[in-house]
Amino acid sequence: MKTLDKIRTERSPFPSTDDFFTAISVDCVIFGLDHESLKVLLIKSDYPLYEGKWSLLGDLVTKDEAINQAADRVLFERTGLQNLFLEQVLCFGNVNRHPSGRVVSVAYYTLVNINHINLAVQDHELHWHSIHQVGNMAFDHNEILNTCLIRLQERIKAEPIGFNLLPEKFSMRSLQLLYESVLMVDLDRRNFRKKVMGTGLLIDMKELESDVPHRPAKLFKFNSEKYRQQDIKGNFV
Repeated sequence: MKTLDKIRTERSPFPSTDDFFTAISVDCVIFGLDHESLKVLLIKSDYPLYEGKWSLLGDLVTKDEAINQAADRVLFERTGLQNLFLEQVLCFGNVNRHPSGRVVSVAYYTLVNINHINLAVQDHELHWHSIHQVGNMAFDHNEILNTCLIRLQERIKAEPIGFNLLPEKFSMRSLQLLYESVLMVDLDRRNFRKKVMGTGLLIDMKELESDVPHRPAKLFKFNSEKYRQQDIKGNFV
C-alpha cells in the first residue's frame, strides 16, 4: 500500500493542462409572484443545439470577477435589476451537462414581487413563465430550477422571507395565498391562521381592507423588529 508521502512524491507539483480545461458559469433562478401565482423568469437560449428552447439567465464567469459578482452582473445585464438578494444554492457539474465542454455552474435564486419591479431591459426573449408551464428547458436547467424551488420552499417554511413580497399592511388571505403559491399546496384556513398568529410576529392594525370585491378582512403588519430581536426559527406553516 502506498503511503501518503509516496503519493505526494509521485504527483507533479503542477496540474496537467487538462485540469485547467474547465469553465465556471452562473445560472440565476428568478422566482416571481404575480397575482398569487408563482412564476420564473426565462430567456430564449441562443445556443444552436437548444435553439427555440427556454433557459435560465446565466453566463460564464470571467477571469477577473468573483462568482457572486458574476451572478449580480448577469442579473443586471439581462434584466436591469440591481441589489437583489441572491442565495447561492448548489454547484451542478455533471461531466456532459454542457455540449461545449466541461462547464460547472453555480446556481442562485431570488424571489421578487413582479408587480413591484420594473425590468429595465425590455428584451422580447425574456418571459415570465408559470412554474407549472415551464416545459423542457435547455441544458440541465430543469434540474437547476427544481433544486432551487425546493430550497425556496424550505426557506419560506422556516423563515419569514415571504413578507417582503407583501404590502406593509396585508390580509391573512393574501398571506395564505402567498404561501400556497410558493409551496403549491392548499392550506387549511383555520390551521394556517392559528399557526401564523401563534408566532407572535403579526401586528393587528385594527383596520379593514378597502375597495375589495369581497367582505373586507383585517389588516396585519409583520413585526420585523421582534423577529430580529428574538431570532425566531421554526416552521411558519
